[in-house]
Amino acid sequence: MTPAINSAQKNKVTYQVHEYIHDVSSESFGNEAAQKLGISTNRVFKTLVVSIDNKALVVAVIPVSAMLSMKLIAKTFGGKKASMALKVDVERSTGYVLGGVSPLGQKKHLKTFIDASAKQFPTIYVSAGKRGLEIELSPQDLQKLTQAKMAGICQ
Repeated sequence: MTPAINSAQKNKVTYQVHEYIHDVSSESFGNEAAQKLGISTNRVFKTLVVSIDNKALVVAVIPVSAMLSMKLIAKTFGGKKASMALKVDVERSTGYVLGGVSPLGQKKHLKTFIDASAKQFPTIYVSAGKRGLEIELSPQDLQKLTQAKMAGICQ
């Protein structure tokens, strides 16, 4: 069990875990998950940690098929500038390694924003906390568990 799965279990939300054999040569973990699980890249969401104004870290959960808009995430958070967080900061604050960062069960609670496109699906897939492991749950349950806000944050 990962902290992400433990979080879903503890909070009694409906979820399903999907496992696949991760290819270490894969460069796009989200695309690999979508392909190996036979799911649209619009329904598989990646978890990105972003630095706002070089001060605060926030989490953006967006479809694998999309690109995060740095302008929109900064504006949504009330900042002026956003950039991808450093690997060391991501791993230290979430407790996960890159490619397996889940929005659930992170070491430190970070403000989280889920792209509004998630609302169009009954369930979405996010990392369950390690490469080769996805958790499927409703966008509403993900929002509740992460205390996230829904916003249009993609280009």
